Amino acid sequence: MNTITAGKLSVLEKVGYSLGDLAANLIFQTLMTFLAFFYTDVYQIPAAQASTIIFAGGMVGALFTPLMGVLADRTHTRWGKFRPWILWTSVPFGAVTLLAFSTPDLAPGGKLVYAFVTYVLLVVIYCANNLPYASLSGVLTGSMSERNSLSSYRFVAVMIAQFIIQALLLPLVLLFGDGDKAVGFERVMTLFALVGMIFLLITFAVTRERIVPSPEQRSSIFEDVGDLLKNRPWIIMLVLTVLVFVTLALKGGMYVYYFENYLDTSQIVDFLDSVGFNGAIHALNSTLQGMGLSGFQWPEDPTTSAFSLFNAGGILMMIVGIGLSRPLADRFGKRDVFGFALFVSTLFILAFYFLSPQAIALVFIAQILHGFFYGITIPLLWAMIADVADYSEWKNGRRATAIIFSAMIIGLKVGLSVGGALVAGILALYGYDAQLPVQNADAVNGIRLSISVYAALPFLFGIALLFAYEINKKLEFRIESDLGLRRGAAA
Repeated sequence: MNTITAGKLSVLEKVGYSLGDLAANLIFQTLMTFLAFFYTDVYQIPAAQASTIIFAGGMVGALFTPLMGVLADRTHTRWGKFRPWILWTSVPFGAVTLLAFSTPDLAPGGKLVYAFVTYVLLVVIYCANNLPYASLSGVLTGSMSERNSLSSYRFVAVMIAQFIIQALLLPLVLLFGDGDKAVGFERVMTLFALVGMIFLLITFAVTRERIVPSPEQRSSIFEDVGDLLKNRPWIIMLVLTVLVFVTLALKGGMYVYYFENYLDTSQIVDFLDSVGFNGAIHALNSTLQGMGLSGFQWPEDPTTSAFSLFNAGGILMMIVGIGLSRPLADRFGKRDVFGFALFVSTLFILAFYFLSPQAIALVFIAQILHGFFYGITIPLLWAMIADVADYSEWKNGRRATAIIFSAMIIGLKVGLSVGGALVAGILALYGYDAQLPVQNADAVNGIRLSISVYAALPFLFGIALLFAYEINKKLEFRIESDLGLRRGAAA
C-alpha cells in the first residue's frame, strides 16, 4: 500500500468533497421525507400501492449495490477508482430525478408503472454515484482524525441540504407551482438537479485519491466477499445502518402527516404568533413587495409554516451536534460517543408519544433536543465504516474500499425502502385516505405511533448491536499506527 500523504487535507478539498453530499442529499432527503407524500397526496397513488413501489424499488437498488462495489474497486483510470464515477453519473442523476418527480397524466395502472420504473432508475443511478462518493472518503487520507474532520465538513453540507428540503421544500413547491403541488415539485426538482450536477463536478475536480492499493495486490471477488463475511464490524455496521435509516425514513416521512392530521391548527397559529414567526414573514413579504416582487408570497397555510419551522429547528441543532462530534470522538472514541448520543436522541423520539395535539411548544422542544443529540452521531456513522475498511486491510492485508462501503449504501437503501414502505403501509393499515378532509381516529393514532414508538424501536436495536462492535478508541489507534508503518515500508 502506498500513499502520497496520509496527513492533513486542505480546506478546499474538504469543502469540495462535501459539496458532493450536498448535491446527493437534495435528492436523498426529498426521497426520505416526501416520497410517500408525493405518491399519495400529489400523484394520487393509493397508500398501499405506494408502499409496494417504495419497498420493491428500493430492494432493486439494494441488490445492485454490492455489484457496484465490486465494479468500483476494479475501476482503473488516470483519475483513480472512485472519482470517475462521480463525473460519469452527474448528468444522468439529474435527468432521472426530473423523471421521478414528474406527474404525467396516465391511467391508474400507468401511474404505478411510471412511478416504479422511474424510482428504480433513480435508486440505481444514486447507488452508482453515491457508493463511489462514499468510498472516496476512505482513500483521501489515512488519518482517522482527518476522517473525523472530513466527516464534520461533509455533514454540515448534509444538514444544509436537509434544511433546504425539510424546512423549505413545501413552501418552495407552493411558491413555484402557484399552489399546484405537482407543478411545484417538477420546477423545484429541476432547480435541484442543475445545482447538484454543478456541485458533483466540483467534487470531481478538487479531490485526489491518495490511498492506492499496491500494484501487486490482487484479490478475487470471492476473496473480497469472504473477507466481508469474516469481518464482524462490517456486518454490525451493515445492520446498524439499516436500522438507523428505517427510523429516519419512517419518522421523516410521517412528520408531514403528523402536522396535517394530529396537531391542533388553532394552537399552531397561536404558537407561530407567540414566537414571532408570522410577524417575521409579514415583514419579509412587505419587503419583497417593496422590491417589486409582489407575487412572491410565503404560503399562508399555518401547518406548512409550522412544519418548516419544526424541521429547521431540529436541523440547526443537528449542526451544533455535528460540531461537537469530532472533539468528543477524538476523546472518547467513535463507538462510545455514537451509542450514547443515539440513546439520548431516542428518548426524545419516544417523548412524542406523550404529547397532546395542543402541546405545540413541547413538540418543538422535543425535536430540538432530539436533533442536537442525533447530530453528534451523523458524522460518526460514516467515519466508522471508513475505520472498518482499515480494519479489513489490517486483518487481511488486502483493501477493498468500495465493497466495504457498500454496507452503508445497502443499509441506506434497505432502510430507506423499509422505512418509506412502512410510512405508506402503516397509513394504509390504519385506514388513511388522502381524499378525506379529516382522518379517522385510527389513522391519526397510527401516525402518532409511527413518529414515536415505532420510530424508536430500530434505534434501540442499533444501540444494542454496538456492544458487539469491537473497534473502540484503543483499537482505532493501533490500526492507524500499524497501517501507517506498512504503508511507509511499501512506499
